[in-house]
Amino acid sequence: MAARAKGRAFVARGMLGQRSKISQGIPVGAIIKCTDNTGAKALRVIQVIGYKGRLRRVPSAAVSDMITVSVRKGTPDMRKKVFQAVIVRQKKLYRRSSGLWVQFEDNGAVIMTPEGEMRGSEIRGPVAKEAAERWPRIASAASIII
Repeated sequence: MAARAKGRAFVARGMLGQRSKISQGIPVGAIIKCTDNTGAKALRVIQVIGYKGRLRRVPSAAVSDMITVSVRKGTPDMRKKVFQAVIVRQKKLYRRSSGLWVQFEDNGAVIMTPEGEMRGSEIRGPVAKEAAERWPRIASAASIII
């Protein structure tokens, strides 16, 4: 019963649907590019939200996962602050259910609020279809969805 309540809470926060199996290519500690206009440039992954792993295994995330990040480079008011973000691109190859293999040039994320709203107003560069389907706020702000 607790799992159903958690699921409803996520839908209320702006996340839709279930995530398919995607190769996890961004481990904790990775530096990724911030692709929105909040003033942050580089983000370090601190934690993967909802990750259930194994003892001594480094948690890792994939496209459309929500993560906790700290801002490493950016404007002075953003630096050294902790935010939640959603991964919109990853370098690691992953396979879609249609059989298509997808890979991007860089790893990119968008800073979000805990309620599932975007902090910025635009997204630079392409966004993976999986992230756009799962997060409707990202889909509305994206210029290119691949």
